[in-house]
Amino acid sequence: MKIEKIGDAKTIISNNCSHHGYFAWPTVALLQDGKIAVGASGFRLEHVCPFGKAVISYSFDGGETYTLPAPVIDTPLDDRDAGICVFDETGVIFTSFNNSAQMQRDFNKDSKYVQSYLDTITAEDEEKYLGATFRISRDCGITFGKVQRSPITSPHGPVQLKNGTVLWAGTRFDNVFGGVEVHRFNTDNGETEFVGKITSSDKNVVLNEPHMIEMPDGRLICHIRGENKELFNGGDETLFTVFQSVSDDGGKSWSEPVMLLGKTGGAPPHLIQLSSGELVSVYGRRKPPYGIMAMVSLDGGESWQTDIPICENLATDDLGYPTTIELDEGVLLTVFYDNEGENLPCRIRQQKWKLTR
Repeated sequence: MKIEKIGDAKTIISNNCSHHGYFAWPTVALLQDGKIAVGASGFRLEHVCPFGKAVISYSFDGGETYTLPAPVIDTPLDDRDAGICVFDETGVIFTSFNNSAQMQRDFNKDSKYVQSYLDTITAEDEEKYLGATFRISRDCGITFGKVQRSPITSPHGPVQLKNGTVLWAGTRFDNVFGGVEVHRFNTDNGETEFVGKITSSDKNVVLNEPHMIEMPDGRLICHIRGENKELFNGGDETLFTVFQSVSDDGGKSWSEPVMLLGKTGGAPPHLIQLSSGELVSVYGRRKPPYGIMAMVSLDGGESWQTDIPICENLATDDLGYPTTIELDEGVLLTVFYDNEGENLPCRIRQQKWKLTR
């Protein structure tokens, strides 16, 4: 398989006239009323700072133009990855997570600006908001309910199955080494119920940032970012790749995760099945040449053609988190983040493309 690009990649969310111009970690979704929604974390100073807001932007013309980004989750903490799950006829779940004030202090020791803001965050603020967060809309993303918390987090949020069940594959906010948990999400009240767990027999592998999809036969396929455990203790990054696990019983039990890419082939992943049947997973490659890549399966995830470039030769390794939707039959739109060079703010971009043989 090859890719035929439709036009050039273009910036759809940025804020170059402000110090708070860093946007990253997006999700794109096609909503029930036909508009495109893009969620991201934005109005930031940099990769780690306390000013992040989880924002949303809409396109009413197939991705040609977008509204200015508006905050959906804006706690006193650093609101990061923005996920979008469409459910039922008008439902939208918008997800995020944040970090503690102390973690942000440690990353911004030399910034009086950041430290002075962190001084305003109270223990009550953290008690109320620290963790994985979400808000639910019941009118296709026009209005959203209260901020709620979940025990698990993932960059792109839950998915709705054919039978109406909403499942969320994510990592526990309080245990990054605990593997990937699958929870049933109650769209009435936002509560979750544990269903199953994905773990690796290799104790050096840390599984996180998953995305799950349901196949026509009911099989669940989960693609997962894999890293080495030593990295979290100050070691070198010797593993940054995508693993696959499958479930044939609705998420209760899962196969041993299998590595699909090379050890530093790229991550995190996002899955979509096209109307023509192909399964596509997109991911960011943070080793030179930097880029946004796709892998394609013609046999329901049994085998993959990997490292098909969507956008190549990007400027730095601060990139990725691509997600994809299908517009007209065969026309795909992938949204991701990158920047134009070192010390320049990241922005949200998109590329339209098609698969060709």
